[in-house]
Amino acid sequence: MRLILFFDLPVETAAQRKSYRAFRKFLIKDGYLQLQESVYAKLVLNDGAASGAIARLRKNRPSQGLVQVLKVHESQFATMEYITGNRKAYDEVDTMEELLVL
Repeated sequence: MRLILFFDLPVETAAQRKSYRAFRKFLIKDGYLQLQESVYAKLVLNDGAASGAIARLRKNRPSQGLVQVLKVHESQFATMEYITGNRKAYDEVDTMEELLVL
């Protein structure tokens, strides 16, 4: 299962930019990978892990702006079509294995 996160945060003042940077830093630390600007995705094992990740998002949410999360199954995510451009070569580990040796 994947969590797709969409956000639109204000960056007009210094405090808003600081909040944006802190939220983005949290996303990266929590395992989200950037798909597009303000669109991130995270691979989770099951509904329980998804609920935990959403709870952490709620805890670390910015005070202003719009943050949305969408849960999609892996089969749905795999059918994503690229209309323009192609998939970038991310340093993404795309496996459901619980133990992975790199």
